[in-house]
Amino acid sequence: MPLFEAVRLALGTLRVQKLKSFFTLIGVTISVMFLIAVVSIVQGMNRYVEEDFAGKFLGVNTFNLRSFPDIQNDVTEEEWKAWQRRPKITIDDALAVREALPAGAHWAMHDVTRTEASSKFANGGPKVLAEAATPEYFLIKDLTLSRGRVFNEQEDAIGAPVIVIGTEIAERYFPNLDPIGREIRIHRFPFTVIGVLEKQGTVFGLALDRQVIAPFHSEMSRITHARQNLYGVVVQAPNPGAFNGLHEIVRELMRKRHRLAPGEGDDFTLESSESALGEWRSIRKYMVLAGTVLPAIGLVVGAIVIMNIMLVAVAERTREIGIRKSLGARRRDILAQFLVESATLSSVGALIGVGMGIGLSQVVAKVSPLPAAVAPWSIVLAVAIGGGVGIVAGAYPASRASRLDPILAMRSE
Repeated sequence: MPLFEAVRLALGTLRVQKLKSFFTLIGVTISVMFLIAVVSIVQGMNRYVEEDFAGKFLGVNTFNLRSFPDIQNDVTEEEWKAWQRRPKITIDDALAVREALPAGAHWAMHDVTRTEASSKFANGGPKVLAEAATPEYFLIKDLTLSRGRVFNEQEDAIGAPVIVIGTEIAERYFPNLDPIGREIRIHRFPFTVIGVLEKQGTVFGLALDRQVIAPFHSEMSRITHARQNLYGVVVQAPNPGAFNGLHEIVRELMRKRHRLAPGEGDDFTLESSESALGEWRSIRKYMVLAGTVLPAIGLVVGAIVIMNIMLVAVAERTREIGIRKSLGARRRDILAQFLVESATLSSVGALIGVGMGIGLSQVVAKVSPLPAAVAPWSIVLAVAIGGGVGIVAGAYPASRASRLDPILAMRSE
């Protein structure tokens, strides 16, 4: 029997025997649905973490020199106490890093705190993320403006009281007004707004639109206490190939400055997206594994159901098989017919499951903070698994049908 004809017969069975087909497909459909949904959510979380988080929060081709990691996973009390005893990262450390960097590398001093803000037009509200930074910080973090400009080297050198604010700050403290040129007070210190950042959203609950950035040498460094201890020194490589070299330059410099012996461990941290996201990537592997293994249990159940249904189909169509054999159908023709029917039924169930899985992932994304991004490979895998389950489940019923004696089969009622 031609392949197209076998597929047509299988689809005809679906149309005529709706209830039986429903029970045939339900196991595969539900399993594939959860496979697609789980993989989509994991893929969405992965994109969110590695692109939004790494790009907005850490930066591209960037690492941060800090006393201890800003992103911490499963830290024991002993480790935390050891971190607190580490020497502080100072302005002198930052300047030494700048001198050691080759041409093409970017560098910025950065400090941050949470504090109050106010203006003539609004008071109170949630605390702002107040940051003191040198001008290249905007370039390193790829921060773009919707209005105004960023401060320059000269303004940083003289400690000019200018500031760049986030969109949420602009809307709250300058309602229905253009904030450019107006005054905002950060912890009672006045700053003149010269720029407004483009909307950035949130990263792990941190509202990036609630930040304000002023020159490092302005009063902002007094507010953040940067003169005693820097939050970090940000270094960006000009390209991915130069990243490891810069990483080693800064590491060796800091080891010399802290007079560490060859056998001693580092008493500082060089935190990059790779180091910060290592734990997430490990978790992601287990999530993908769970998302594929657990639905596989449902596929086994679905395969058993398909096998039983196909055995019933063979029993019901014994006379048809006998007639076909008497008319010249070979054993492999009967075998192929039932295998194609079984695979077609299972593949239809998989396709329905793909659609339901995509729908479920989008619903989860809308009603929860979990993002979702459908991975094309998961759709291909799901359909392939569906067809494979049908072939495996239909192998025994098809073999049994192909071995029927035509004379005995034709006598069957």
